[in-house]
Amino acid sequence: MNAVKDAQRIVVKVGTSSLTHSTGKVNIRMVARLSAVLSDLRNAGREVVLVSSGALSVGVGKLGLPARPRDTPARQAAAAVGQCELMFLYDKYFGECGNKVGQLLLTLDDFSHAQRRENLLNTFTQLLELGAVPVVNENDSVSTEEIEGLHLGDNDNLSAMVARLIGADALVFLTDTDGLYTANPAEDENAQLLAVVPRVTDEILALGGASGSNRGTGGMLTKLRAAKLATEAGIDVVILNGGAPENLYQLMDGRQIGTWFRAG
Repeated sequence: MNAVKDAQRIVVKVGTSSLTHSTGKVNIRMVARLSAVLSDLRNAGREVVLVSSGALSVGVGKLGLPARPRDTPARQAAAAVGQCELMFLYDKYFGECGNKVGQLLLTLDDFSHAQRRENLLNTFTQLLELGAVPVVNENDSVSTEEIEGLHLGDNDNLSAMVARLIGADALVFLTDTDGLYTANPAEDENAQLLAVVPRVTDEILALGGASGSNRGTGGMLTKLRAAKLATEAGIDVVILNGGAPENLYQLMDGRQIGTWFRAG
């Protein structure tokens, strides 16, 4: 994993299941650990962008709702509340480690419109030059694509688009599994972890299975599609277990961990 070890500009995407408890409430200890590790990478001279899911789930927990609302306006409202809570925590824990954060809430239009795309790139560039860590999420309060499941990419796809936009060297997915397996390890004891994937083929995509947990909208398939998008742009991609954010240290040390999708 020498290519990933040498990465200087890194996009890290963390999913809802890694940020919240099964109750739906935010996992404060995990947010603190993640913030500390990413701050350490930033202190070591690497440029870090965090794409963070979790706003809707955190908002549901913050509002004391028994479950995710079914109607879109209520989900948008919950996401707005949850986004405030997430950014408060990121600002607190990154700040305790001597780092600054900046929030970017994006929609697909920000990438498809030429002028907005250029403005977005300028903002990322300036934030990184100022030593801040951009924290990115889809703008669920005005964009309904992710909330309504109108596209499969959600924040996995968004992270790949951000990585391509800013010319990242690596994209890392922190999720609830150790990487990509030949089968579902919860159902097949013979399932084997794939250490390296040279290219995201149709056969690899077929290993993605269905969608993710009841707290998030993504899953392995969306990550594989995002990995295809990123690797085709020359960006190395790794899927790691987000239950231990410290796994990022092993990755940056060049050790074999998770599943590495080679830049193509």
